[in-house]
Amino acid sequence: MSAATLTSAPVLSARHLTKRFGGLAAVNQVSVDVALGQIHAVIGPNGAGKSTLTNLLSGDLPASSGTVLLRGQDISGWTSEKIARNGLGRSYQKTNIFRSFSIWDNVRLAAQSRSQPSAFNAWRWLTSAAQLREVNARAERAMELAGLHPRRQQIAGAASHGEQRQLEIAMTLATEPSVLLLDEPLAGMGVMEAESMVQLLLRLKKDHAILLVEHDMDAIFTLADQLTVMVNGQVIASGLPAQVRADPQVQAAYLGEDH
Repeated sequence: MSAATLTSAPVLSARHLTKRFGGLAAVNQVSVDVALGQIHAVIGPNGAGKSTLTNLLSGDLPASSGTVLLRGQDISGWTSEKIARNGLGRSYQKTNIFRSFSIWDNVRLAAQSRSQPSAFNAWRWLTSAAQLREVNARAERAMELAGLHPRRQQIAGAASHGEQRQLEIAMTLATEPSVLLLDEPLAGMGVMEAESMVQLLLRLKKDHAILLVEHDMDAIFTLADQLTVMVNGQVIASGLPAQVRADPQVQAAYLGEDH
C-alpha cells in the first residue's frame, strides 16, 4: 500500500450507521472509511448486513441512525439520485442492464443520465444523443476503462456473464464517480472472468475510492487494502487484511482453518 493511501483523508465515511427493521438491527453501529486509491473490502457470511450497508451508503435505504459523509459533507438523508450526482456510483448483486440494447448504447445512456435538464439547456433534449459530444466522450472513457471497446456493438443480453458485469461497471463509470460501491462483482464468474474482473478493479482503484462486497476470498486478499468483517449486522474486525486474517474471532466466525 502506498504512503498516499495510508495518509489520505477518507472520501466516503460512515459513523455508527444503524438500520433497524422492527426489532432486528440489520446493520448495527457500523463505522467504515474508504480513501482515494484504496479498495476497502467488506466480508461476512450471508445475512451479515453487507448489502444493507451498501444500500445505506448509496441512499437506497434510509438509516435509522448514524451519519454518512461524502468528501466531508454529511449526506445522511439524501436521495440516491442526489448522492449519485455528487460522485457515488454503485453496482448491484443482480446485473442491471438494458439487455436488448448494444453494449455501447447501455454505456452512452448511463453517461447521458449525468446531464441534468434546466431552463438553459432544455433544448438539448431535442438533440440527437449522437451529437452530444461530452456524453459520448464520457461513454468512450468508461468503455476504455472497462475494456469493452472490442465488444461495443454486441447486444448486451448476448454477452457472457462476466462481460455483463463489466458492462454494469462501465455504466457506473460513465457517470464519472469518485466513489464506487461494488456488491459482489465476481459472483457467478469462472476463473478467467474473475481474473479479468480483478485486473479491472486494480486499474480502477488508482482514481477511485472503492468499497467492495465480495465472497471470493482469493480475490479479496488480492485486492483489499483494508478489510472489514461483519457478522449479524456488526463489525467484528477491521484493519489490514493480514491482521484481520489472523484474528481468531474472524477465523472462528467466517474464514475457517483454510484461510
